[in-house]
Amino acid sequence: MIQTLLPRDPVARALTVSTMAFAASTGIFYTVSVLYFTRVVGLPATTVGLGLGIAGGAGVLGSYLAGRWSDRRGAHRVQVWGLLAQALALAAYSFTSDAVSFTAVAVVVSAGRGVQSTARQALLARWFTGPERVDVRARLRVVTNVLIGLGTLAAAVALLVDTAAAYRTAMVATAVLLLGAVVPLVRLPRRVPELAARMLADPPVAGTPDAAAAADPVHRAAPGMHPLRDRTYVASVVLNAVVAMQFGVMTVGVPLWVATTDAPTAVVSALLVVNTALVALLQVRASRGTHEVRAAGRAVRRGTLLLAGACVLYAAAGHGGLVAATTLLLLAAVAHSLGEVLSEAGGWGMAFELADPRRAGAYQGLSQTGYALAGMAAPVVVTALPIRFGTPGWLALGAIFVAAGAGAALVASRAAAARPVDDGVPAAA
Repeated sequence: MIQTLLPRDPVARALTVSTMAFAASTGIFYTVSVLYFTRVVGLPATTVGLGLGIAGGAGVLGSYLAGRWSDRRGAHRVQVWGLLAQALALAAYSFTSDAVSFTAVAVVVSAGRGVQSTARQALLARWFTGPERVDVRARLRVVTNVLIGLGTLAAAVALLVDTAAAYRTAMVATAVLLLGAVVPLVRLPRRVPELAARMLADPPVAGTPDAAAAADPVHRAAPGMHPLRDRTYVASVVLNAVVAMQFGVMTVGVPLWVATTDAPTAVVSALLVVNTALVALLQVRASRGTHEVRAAGRAVRRGTLLLAGACVLYAAAGHGGLVAATTLLLLAAVAHSLGEVLSEAGGWGMAFELADPRRAGAYQGLSQTGYALAGMAAPVVVTALPIRFGTPGWLALGAIFVAAGAGAALVASRAAAARPVDDGVPAAA
């Protein structure tokens, strides 16, 4: 826990402190934003949904472009720009009064979030190597989950007071916290003078793990290949994006599904608590070894099998009474959470290890674009399958997860087999 909250590496520590502020801001925003837009600003729910949908497209574009910017300007600088843009836009929500201004601000917020997310991944990819890289990413996810939970609890004060002033105060708090997230990153170049040079898209230093990866024929024949031309990496991004739709199952599908079962609606909170607790406890452990490509692929495959099992349990909950439904939903949440930590760990390993280290930003930009697209598609897929068709829909969704996980494992296995080993003998397929 000490290593997670106060890592020794100065870059990891700055990212951790920044992530704490960012996650707390996110927790408050998710809790009060919809009520603020509808009750305080006075926008119809359909307008809010449309505006956020448009903003989601801006987030996808920001995620992609930030990769190129990170290679050219430095990932730490781009992350600061993304956070500043997002913080100022969140503050601007206090001045929105109609659909046009709301949508414009939402576009900037979403684009800034996409930019900072990609820049953070690029920073991790360039500063850390091997198992340390995935380990730091896992610890940051633990911090994110815990602080989002704390932010949600803090936002409960605004919900209890339930006044326009309380909601406005909560929205201002999200902007202030994001500005706080910028501080450790702005100070970072002074504390770590070599950071700026490491962040730029220069050839890796000979003898380093990144230099060895740069010579890997799996990645490319010429330096600087665009990630969209790297078929192995594109396949990895697509398959892991399909798996990443599981986040929509927990946030959108489960609440809607619980309402159709005999279980009390309050069980939704219990399921979210189970998910948060298991991710916090197991994410770092699940990430061990996934810096190896083949192991990363296996982790994704095992994770999707657990996700499919969760889908079966969710479906079964729709056919039981109060006690049976509640029990099945809790078991499903456990399986879902275990599948989540494994598939995420494997996805990170593939995103880092299959990337060209000379274009770390561009590659991580493509990876984060896949996650952003998954976030946009997940609500549509979840409502179109399980919520509309019930048990057959859950089974179909589980089959999609299993197919994507098997594909990811195959891609990772082939990539690992094609890599040269130290003795010059190719690895066994």
